[in-house]
Amino acid sequence: MAINQYHYPKGTLMKAILLLSLLVAQTLSFTVDASTTNKEKWISITIDNDAFVGNDSGYSNGLFVSTFEVNEKPSKTPDNDFWVSPLMWSMPQDNFTLTANAYSFGQSLNTPSDIKIENPDSNELPYSAILAMSNSYITVTPDYADLATTTLGVVGPMALGEEVQTFVHKILGANEPQGWDTQIRNEVVFELSRARSYRVWHTQDNSFDVLVNGRASLGTIETALDIGTFVRYGNNLDKSHATTLLSAARISNPIAVDGWYLFLGSRVGYMFNNIAVDGNTFKDSRSIDYQNQYVSLTTGFAYTWHDISITFAINDFNILEDSEQEQALADLTEFGTISFSWKI
Repeated sequence: MAINQYHYPKGTLMKAILLLSLLVAQTLSFTVDASTTNKEKWISITIDNDAFVGNDSGYSNGLFVSTFEVNEKPSKTPDNDFWVSPLMWSMPQDNFTLTANAYSFGQSLNTPSDIKIENPDSNELPYSAILAMSNSYITVTPDYADLATTTLGVVGPMALGEEVQTFVHKILGANEPQGWDTQIRNEVVFELSRARSYRVWHTQDNSFDVLVNGRASLGTIETALDIGTFVRYGNNLDKSHATTLLSAARISNPIAVDGWYLFLGSRVGYMFNNIAVDGNTFKDSRSIDYQNQYVSLTTGFAYTWHDISITFAINDFNILEDSEQEQALADLTEFGTISFSWKI
């Protein structure tokens, strides 16, 4: 009986070491910096996977390491980092109760519904991977919060999607993906994003609240506009309303502050482009047709105990699918996500 063995491409080991080194370097540099200031520091690891919702296609996997620096006594001078400077003209000037800088580094993979096929159908979601770094700046008042995010990364073979998925599937004994030769091509990508969330209603004891938010993004990764609503039940909700702005970013989940809460959210929006379905911006590549309008749902919980937090959410970023192409897009947008965060 013949045994099929996977032979790693030349240079794969060095690429994997580089990827791991970047993750470790980000974490270690943040930890060292944490001892030199009085700001509150958090680190989180977020895992996205469609297996959490009983599916194993489309948005197959994502892994992100994020660092948060929270300033509970901000000055009137913005303390943002360089990366979000192009967006700071749109950020408010106010007496903030809190500001935060967040960095995230990670990789996400997208595949068609059947990874055993070497040449997937043209109506299937293309193979793609993105390796990216994001910097977010958050400002908070009792009634509203703002988010500015800059994301820079690469797609294509440089993002190491084939190597990572093959390695993980080999460990798990899962099917070896056959179609990565059809993935979208190498390209540098970016996205600028702005969002605001209003806390429009809450009970007197802050156990129940309603948030309304809006988001706009521009870039080769995605360009989109949407508005949404969050309903939450728990405790200390007045201290954590800003974290819901992170729920659409796929880098981190909202976290509770000294407590817990359950949440249910919905968004309606229009997506002008998304590299996972439109393919390369400046090169020819595979792509699929899709409906630009979308309605998304997300639900989950967040729990913090002392200096440790866990969040789990189920996401469906497109509940309007009504055709084969739309089902392919649904494979991209239906997934579960879990985050572990701890204070350092």
